[in-house]
Amino acid sequence: MSPDGARPVFIIGTERSGSNLLRLILNAHSRITVPHPPHFMRFLAPLAAGYGDLSVERNRRRLVDDALGLLARHIHPWPHPVDRDRVVASAGPTVFGVVAAIYEQHRAAEGKARWGCKSTFMVDHVDEVLAEFPAARFVWLVRNPQDVASSAKTAVFGHCHPYRMARLWRTQQERAVAAHTRWGPGVVHLLRYEDLVERPEKELRALCAFLGEEFEPAMLAHHTSPAARRTARLSESWRLAGRPISTGRVGAHLTGLSPTERLLVDRVTAPLKKRLGYPVDERARLVPVPSPPAVALRSALLRSRVELRSARQDENHRLRLARDGYVRWLRVKSLVRRAVPAPRKTVSPA
Repeated sequence: MSPDGARPVFIIGTERSGSNLLRLILNAHSRITVPHPPHFMRFLAPLAAGYGDLSVERNRRRLVDDALGLLARHIHPWPHPVDRDRVVASAGPTVFGVVAAIYEQHRAAEGKARWGCKSTFMVDHVDEVLAEFPAARFVWLVRNPQDVASSAKTAVFGHCHPYRMARLWRTQQERAVAAHTRWGPGVVHLLRYEDLVERPEKELRALCAFLGEEFEPAMLAHHTSPAARRTARLSESWRLAGRPISTGRVGAHLTGLSPTERLLVDRVTAPLKKRLGYPVDERARLVPVPSPPAVALRSALLRSRVELRSARQDENHRLRLARDGYVRWLRVKSLVRRAVPAPRKTVSPA
């Protein structure tokens, strides 16, 4: 691994916050590669106990096989093959060690100095990453939760129901606040989506300074890259990836959410939303919280509508269904592995 390869970059926060935009901007830098994430840690970290001691090669190989199976079904296929045996040989004895070895192969294939990961769910694994890569850096991308909920309502990713998305935003931003407090701004850099799109060059220069890289004008023209055009083509939820940086989606909740939904999001997120510099409607505290059955029914209706549209429009619709089925199968396998005790070593009589 190159010295720069030990300085990975992570985008953390909540999905639908502009993380794909930021991924493509960073990927346009000549020294940084950020492939679209298969969310390895999100799906595999909860299954870690099922693999046993990962310092044992056989166990590590099973994890690598499952991770590469996830990559093979990724909704945004990677451009380079990954050598299974090299991952097994080079990976550290943790789930993240395997993930890092896979990303390191991608970095080498791209011929860039550093790799990055856009899986915003890595907000749950900041300490694990820093234990292995003390020089890692985290970009905490935050967006108005009302706009996040508005975007998620019509996207195939995230919770469709604004109440559920607001709860997820609150949880993940609380974890990001904790990471920022613990590790400081030299390790966790706060970047507001609204600031990024309103004054992109200023914010990107500050971001590059944080990362210890030179700002490159190509970052402002990310939308012209083949990677951006490909991303925009794969899913309706990513259609803006092929367009220049714009303020067009700031305030999207004004048309994407009903007045009640906007107040409901504020009720869930108010203290943290204020702390991050977003206005809160004080009437939100008067809005009743919907019952779980009402949320479940509304979520199912919204999800069915989104899925039908995705089946008609998205090139990667089948891959996403295959990925989701594969994740369910991995969970079943993990339960079986944990239920069946490992064979005991037999000791031959002297």
